[in-house]
Amino acid sequence: MTQDPHTPDPAPHKPTFGVRLRNNFLTGLIICAPIAITIWLTWTLIHWADSWVKPYIPYRYNPENYIKFAIPGFGLLIAVIMITLIGTFAKNLIGRSIVEFGESIMDRTPLVRSLYKALKQLFETVFAERSTSFKKVGMIEFPGPGSWAMVFIAADVRGELGHRFAEKGLKDMVAVFLPPTPVPTAGFLIYVERSKVIELDMSPEDAAKLLISAGLIPPDWKPKGAALDG
Repeated sequence: MTQDPHTPDPAPHKPTFGVRLRNNFLTGLIICAPIAITIWLTWTLIHWADSWVKPYIPYRYNPENYIKFAIPGFGLLIAVIMITLIGTFAKNLIGRSIVEFGESIMDRTPLVRSLYKALKQLFETVFAERSTSFKKVGMIEFPGPGSWAMVFIAADVRGELGHRFAEKGLKDMVAVFLPPTPVPTAGFLIYVERSKVIELDMSPEDAAKLLISAGLIPPDWKPKGAALDG
C-alpha cells in the first residue's frame, strides 16, 4: 500500500524526558568541566608556588603577618619578580661572572653536572626566542604508507647524527616529535627526510587540542589568499 503524496508526514518522534535530561546534563558538563578544571589547575599552581616561596619571605615583608589573612598568589608573584630580577642581573658583567662561577662549580660536581647540563640545554631550547623548535606542526606517513600521523617539528639534525645520515646519502633530515592521543606529552622522537614532512598552517596549540580531543575538535582553517564571499 503506497502512501498518498498529499498526506502529511507523521509528526517527528519527540524525545522522552529522560533523553532530554541526559542531553541537558551533557551540555552542562561540556560547559562546566573545562572551566572547573582550569580553575582547579590554576589554584593548585598558586598554592604550590606559595608553599615554596612564603617560608623564605622575611617576617617584616610578609603582608599576611599584618592583615591576618592569606593572600593567594603572593608567593607566586614574589617568585616571578625574583626570577625576573635574577635574569636582569645576569645580563651585566658582574652577574655573568657569578653565573659562570656557579656553573663551573656545577661542572666539577659528579652526578649533578650531567643533570644540570641536560636541564639547562632543555630550557635553553624551549625558551630561547630564536628557537623554532616545536613551533611548527606537520604530517608524516606513520606507521606505514597510506597512514598519516601528526608531529611537531623539533629541530634540524646536527652533530654525529647529521654526519651519519650524510654517510648514507640523507643530507636533509629533521627531528620530529610524534605525540600519542590523548596525552601529547609523551611520544616518540623520529628522524625523517624533510621532503617527507607535510608542514601545516595550524599552531601547536590547535594541534594539541586536536590530539587531546582525538580528532573531535579540528581547528578553523581557511586557505591562504581565499577571497571572502560577499
